[in-house]
Amino acid sequence: MKIYIGADYRGFEKKEAIKGFLLEKGHKVEDMGAFEYNEGDDFNDPAVAVAKEVREDYGSIGILICDSAHGVTIQANRFKGIRAAHCDSVESAKLAREHDDANVLCLSAHFTSDDEMREIIDAFMNTNFASFERRVRRINRLDEREDYD
Repeated sequence: MKIYIGADYRGFEKKEAIKGFLLEKGHKVEDMGAFEYNEGDDFNDPAVAVAKEVREDYGSIGILICDSAHGVTIQANRFKGIRAAHCDSVESAKLAREHDDANVLCLSAHFTSDDEMREIIDAFMNTNFASFERRVRRINRLDEREDYD
Protein backbone atom coordinates (compact mmCIF):
# COMPACT_ATOMS: atom_id res chain seq x y z
CA MET A 1 0.00 0.00 0.00
CA LYS A 2 1.21 3.53 -0.76
CA ILE A 3 1.30 5.73 2.33
CA TYR A 4 1.99 9.45 2.45
CA ILE A 5 3.18 10.52 5.89
CA GLY A 6 3.74 13.93 7.41
CA ALA A 7 4.23 15.67 10.73
CA ASP A 8 5.14 18.98 12.27
CA TYR A 9 7.98 19.31 14.77
CA ARG A 10 5.87 17.85 17.61
CA GLY A 11 5.26 14.70 15.60
CA PHE A 12 8.64 14.53 13.88
CA GLU A 13 10.22 11.81 16.04
CA LYS A 14 7.09 9.65 16.02
CA LYS A 15 6.85 10.04 12.23
CA GLU A 16 10.39 8.78 11.84
CA ALA A 17 9.65 5.74 14.02
CA ILE A 18 6.38 5.02 12.20
CA LYS A 19 8.11 5.25 8.81
CA GLY A 20 10.41 2.41 9.82
CA PHE A 21 7.48 0.35 11.07
CA LEU A 22 5.62 0.80 7.77
CA LEU A 23 8.66 0.01 5.64
CA GLU A 24 9.27 -3.19 7.63
CA LYS A 25 5.72 -4.25 6.75
CA GLY A 26 6.48 -3.79 3.06
CA HIS A 27 4.55 -0.58 2.41
CA LYS A 28 5.70 2.16 0.07
CA VAL A 29 6.15 5.26 2.18
CA GLU A 30 6.52 8.81 0.90
CA ASP A 31 7.63 11.32 3.52
CA MET A 32 6.00 14.71 2.96
CA GLY A 33 7.83 16.50 5.80
CA ALA A 34 8.90 17.79 8.17
CA PHE A 35 12.34 16.60 7.19
CA GLU A 36 14.08 17.89 10.30
CA TYR A 37 13.10 18.95 13.80
CA ASN A 38 12.31 22.67 13.66
CA GLU A 39 10.22 24.25 16.42
CA GLY A 40 9.27 27.06 14.06
CA ASP A 41 7.42 24.91 11.55
CA ASP A 42 3.65 24.72 11.11
CA PHE A 43 1.39 21.68 10.97
CA ASN A 44 -0.29 23.10 7.88
CA ASP A 45 2.52 22.34 5.44
CA PRO A 46 2.73 18.54 5.86
CA ALA A 47 -1.08 18.31 6.14
CA VAL A 48 -1.55 20.11 2.83
CA ALA A 49 1.16 18.02 1.15
CA VAL A 50 -0.30 14.71 2.36
CA ALA A 51 -3.88 15.68 1.50
CA LYS A 52 -2.93 16.67 -2.06
CA GLU A 53 -1.04 13.43 -2.67
CA VAL A 54 -3.78 11.19 -1.26
CA ARG A 55 -6.38 13.03 -3.31
CA GLU A 56 -4.41 12.46 -6.53
CA ASP A 57 -3.25 8.89 -5.78
CA TYR A 58 -6.48 6.88 -5.54
CA GLY A 59 -6.21 3.97 -3.13
CA SER A 60 -3.37 5.47 -1.13
CA ILE A 61 -3.70 6.61 2.46
CA GLY A 62 -2.17 9.38 4.51
CA ILE A 63 -0.88 9.52 8.05
CA LEU A 64 -0.45 12.86 9.80
CA ILE A 65 0.98 13.51 13.25
CA CYS A 66 0.98 16.71 15.28
CA ASP A 67 0.70 17.55 18.97
CA SER A 68 -3.05 17.06 19.43
CA ALA A 69 -3.90 15.84 15.89
CA HIS A 70 -6.60 18.51 15.71
CA GLY A 71 -4.74 20.95 13.46
CA VAL A 72 -3.71 18.39 10.84
CA THR A 73 -7.21 16.90 10.82
CA ILE A 74 -8.85 20.27 10.22
CA GLN A 75 -6.32 21.25 7.55
CA ALA A 76 -6.50 17.96 5.62
CA ASN A 77 -10.31 17.99 5.60
CA ARG A 78 -10.29 21.26 3.67
CA PHE A 79 -9.53 19.25 0.52
CA LYS A 80 -12.29 17.72 -1.58
CA GLY A 81 -12.06 13.94 -1.49
CA ILE A 82 -10.14 13.82 1.76
CA ARG A 83 -11.71 12.18 4.77
CA ALA A 84 -9.23 12.73 7.58
CA ALA A 85 -10.03 11.18 10.96
CA HIS A 86 -8.34 11.78 14.28
CA CYS A 87 -8.18 8.32 15.81
CA ASP A 88 -7.12 7.70 19.39
CA SER A 89 -7.92 4.00 19.64
CA VAL A 90 -8.03 0.83 17.57
CA GLU A 91 -11.83 0.92 17.64
CA SER A 92 -12.00 4.53 16.39
CA ALA A 93 -9.61 3.65 13.55
CA LYS A 94 -11.74 0.68 12.52
CA LEU A 95 -14.91 2.77 12.56
CA ALA A 96 -13.28 5.60 10.60
CA ARG A 97 -12.47 3.17 7.80
CA GLU A 98 -15.55 0.93 7.97
CA HIS A 99 -18.20 3.64 8.33
CA ASP A 100 -16.59 6.73 6.78
CA ASP A 101 -14.00 5.38 4.31
CA ALA A 102 -11.39 7.63 5.94
CA ASN A 103 -8.27 7.97 3.81
CA VAL A 104 -6.08 10.04 6.14
CA LEU A 105 -5.30 8.92 9.67
CA CYS A 106 -4.41 11.70 12.11
CA LEU A 107 -2.55 10.88 15.30
CA SER A 108 -1.62 12.84 18.41
CA ALA A 109 2.07 12.91 19.30
CA HIS A 110 1.17 14.15 22.78
CA PHE A 111 -1.50 11.64 23.76
CA THR A 112 -0.56 8.49 21.82
CA SER A 113 2.41 6.21 22.55
CA ASP A 114 4.48 4.61 19.80
CA ASP A 115 2.95 1.20 20.55
CA GLU A 116 -0.58 2.62 20.45
CA MET A 117 0.20 4.33 17.14
CA ARG A 118 1.34 1.07 15.59
CA GLU A 119 -1.84 -0.70 16.75
CA ILE A 120 -4.05 2.13 15.49
CA ILE A 121 -2.26 2.20 12.13
CA ASP A 122 -2.62 -1.57 11.72
CA ALA A 123 -6.34 -1.34 12.47
CA PHE A 124 -6.79 1.57 10.06
CA MET A 125 -4.93 -0.15 7.24
CA ASN A 126 -6.54 -3.57 7.73
CA THR A 127 -10.16 -2.41 7.87
CA ASN A 128 -12.19 -2.02 4.71
CA PHE A 129 -15.07 0.30 4.00
CA ALA A 130 -18.48 -1.35 4.41
CA SER A 131 -20.10 0.30 1.40
CA PHE A 132 -23.74 0.21 2.36
CA GLU A 133 -25.91 2.58 0.33
CA ARG A 134 -26.47 4.95 3.25
CA ARG A 135 -22.75 5.19 3.97
CA VAL A 136 -21.90 5.91 0.35
CA ARG A 137 -24.64 8.55 0.24
CA ARG A 138 -23.32 10.21 3.40
CA ILE A 139 -19.73 10.20 2.19
CA ASN A 140 -20.74 11.72 -1.14
CA ARG A 141 -22.41 14.56 0.77
CA LEU A 142 -19.13 15.42 2.51
CA ASP A 143 -17.86 17.11 -0.61
CA GLU A 144 -20.94 19.26 -1.13
CA ARG A 145 -19.96 22.90 -1.09
CA GLU A 146 -21.88 25.86 0.14
CA ASP A 147 -21.15 29.09 -1.66
CA TYR A 148 -20.32 31.92 0.67
CA ASP A 149 -20.76 35.55 -0.28
